[in-house]
Amino acid sequence: MIDIIPDKCDFCGCCVGVCPEDAIELKEAAIYIIDEKCTNCSKCVWSCPIEALMFNKAGVQKE
Repeated sequence: MIDIIPDKCDFCGCCVGVCPEDAIELKEAAIYIIDEKCTNCSKCVWSCPIEALMFNKAGVQKE
């Protein structure tokens, strides 16, 4: 699972552009990961210039 740190995200869209599964959506100043599409490749995590995404190895979504 990929966790989003909402307070850090500036909605630049870098993660959206690198996701091979189109599992990330940017809507009205909010970003969403579609769990059913996400393959946990972590390309979005590595592309985020401000580290607003992180790979959760435990597979537990933060609230």
